[in-house]
Amino acid sequence: MPSAKEMRLRIRSIKNLSQVTKALETVSASKVRKAVQAVSATQPYTEKAWKVLVHLARQPGHASLHPLLTQRTQVNKILVIMISSDRGLAGSYNVNIVRHTLQRFHKSDKPVEYVTIGRKGRDMMIRRGCKVMAEYSDISNVPTFAELSTVGRLAINEYLSGNFDEVYVAYTHFRNMIKQEPMIQKLLPLDIEITRQTHGGMTTHPSSAVFLYEPDESGLLDEIIPRFTALQVYQAVLSAQASEHAARMVSMRNATDSARELVAILQMDYNKARQQAITNEMLDIAGGANALAESMAG
Repeated sequence: MPSAKEMRLRIRSIKNLSQVTKALETVSASKVRKAVQAVSATQPYTEKAWKVLVHLARQPGHASLHPLLTQRTQVNKILVIMISSDRGLAGSYNVNIVRHTLQRFHKSDKPVEYVTIGRKGRDMMIRRGCKVMAEYSDISNVPTFAELSTVGRLAINEYLSGNFDEVYVAYTHFRNMIKQEPMIQKLLPLDIEITRQTHGGMTTHPSSAVFLYEPDESGLLDEIIPRFTALQVYQAVLSAQASEHAARMVSMRNATDSARELVAILQMDYNKARQQAITNEMLDIAGGANALAESMAG
């Protein structure tokens, strides 16, 4: 059994660790609020762009208006943008998105390559023998659209050049502070349905408004579709970051609670050990006093 001093040192170290996990929980709670606010800030533009795209989809021959709208008859190669985190201490957040992605694509009969955002996902995919053609890491806590637009441009260029016939994004969708779901969304070719749409976790309805296009529909599509595709990647990263911070907050809260429970158990053991030590000392004193009394009587 450890000595009282060793137990005292262990209790102190666990208390210090619980202070660290509590601080990480507080920081994550602040970061998740900022990430959710960033996602909400992009929704007005997303809704308006989607209404314009749905309106264009009503036109005859809309699929031929832009190559990013054209469904290819044969799919030979698939590109997947997978979003994870740069850091750990987030519970099963990274493992869940990697597992969900591999379940969907690892046994695909078509060649699949990956673009990873986040070091944790990149390392896991490489260890599993997946082909990672590009990786992005050290993304800021609340990234700007310009910072992540390169990922969208990469996907568009690879698709237009014919290197890939379908592009997907795999990320963790933020529902609330408790629930985050791994999700895979098709990016390219952009699939516009005229009926009711569910996009990016929000339900949108086709608009009955009349749009006047300047200079023309084709010129507008050249601008809006690439930007809308890049915006989908941007929103996926923001949602994934909110999920990461929420998962880390819950993980650190559980770690803090576990540390407090362990301290309580160790404190009881320390008190027992201390009481036993005091009892042994009293027995030694009593034994010594008896021995002294017997020697004096003799």
